[in-house]
Amino acid sequence: MQKTQPLTLRRNFSWTFIGNAVYAACQWGILVVLAKFGSPEMVGQFTLGLAVTAPIIMFTNLQLRVVQATDARKEYLFRDYLGLRLLGTGLALVAIAIVTWLARYRWETSLVILLIGLAKAFESMTDVFHGLLQQHERMDRIATSLMIKGPLSLLLLGMGVYLSGNIIWGVLGLVCAWALVLLAYDIRNGVLILNHKSQVLPQWHLQTQRKLLWLCLPLGLVMMLISLNTNIPRYFIEQYLGERELGIFAAIAYLMIAGNMVVSALGESASPKLAKYYATGNGVAFRTLIFKLLGIATLIGGVGVLVALIGGRQILTLLYQAEYAEHSNLFVWLMVAAGIGYVASFLGYGMTAARYFRVQMPLFVAVVSTSAIACLWLLPKLGLLGAAIALIMAAIVQVGISLGVVIYALQKLERYTTKQE
Repeated sequence: MQKTQPLTLRRNFSWTFIGNAVYAACQWGILVVLAKFGSPEMVGQFTLGLAVTAPIIMFTNLQLRVVQATDARKEYLFRDYLGLRLLGTGLALVAIAIVTWLARYRWETSLVILLIGLAKAFESMTDVFHGLLQQHERMDRIATSLMIKGPLSLLLLGMGVYLSGNIIWGVLGLVCAWALVLLAYDIRNGVLILNHKSQVLPQWHLQTQRKLLWLCLPLGLVMMLISLNTNIPRYFIEQYLGERELGIFAAIAYLMIAGNMVVSALGESASPKLAKYYATGNGVAFRTLIFKLLGIATLIGGVGVLVALIGGRQILTLLYQAEYAEHSNLFVWLMVAAGIGYVASFLGYGMTAARYFRVQMPLFVAVVSTSAIACLWLLPKLGLLGAAIALIMAAIVQVGISLGVVIYALQKLERYTTKQE
């Protein structure tokens, strides 16, 4: 097999699932380390850092990886994507510093946020190289990167927290881990795929960059809105209830990632095929694959809710501490939100594969507005449970609108195919 020959969907899924599973387990392990060796407040600081930086990074990333992976006609070079990503990442770091300064957090919390922003910058550069590998359907190399990055992140962050008793040294270890993987592994993979070092150097052709930016800008705004939808409850919790309650909510909510591993692995592996089916007018294959993905999402969501109902208290006690187990009811509601979110995610992959980018912006404006209004209404009355219900309401809105867009895209494709015949 040639080094750049695409893998089958089954092999790509297997590799992606394993890589995501290892990485997600290590990311969850970070929260366990902070909960076991630190405190809920420390978990809250780390979560706040992610909540502040994520929407900014998501916006400036412009979802270039997905655009790369679904660029079936090879309209842009990798160098174009890399050049735009470098510009966006620099802008993100400046924006994170400004937001942190304006928010007037405690100095320790501010430093944690800035360090997480730096780690996210290295992650953004890794992401654009992963987009290249995904475009060539080599998810095995992405999975290997994640399987190196996850354990190394957990090791260095854990050592920093354990030896110093301070989250700052732990987050600094995270920065070092993500930078090392980018420089030592991901860039080398880019050279291997493109067969020449010069092809992994950024290119800034003004007209091309403007065109690519215009194409991706709606997706950047959409990803920012998606991140805001996830993090809006965290902002309200930190404001109304404090960092301790935020830490408890974040630790329990992270268990939603178990299903997300399968959803992400399948979605990322299926995206290039969905894009090819739609680009070639094969509506039957597109529809069939989408239906299969939605069935899997429903099954995963149902299992998650059942597990939370039967063993929620025991699971939270085992994984964290007794104070987390007092919120087992919250665990159940978060699993309901997760299940609906899995369905919404697969519909989102379908929209993106069909190149329906701009419609996603008003979609997520509606979703974020629902989440914010629900938090304002429910969180002061119901506490953490209100935040979970707000996530459910937002997910229902997302599924409803996304389903309508996918159905419209299929109907339009069928009309076009009929005319061609």
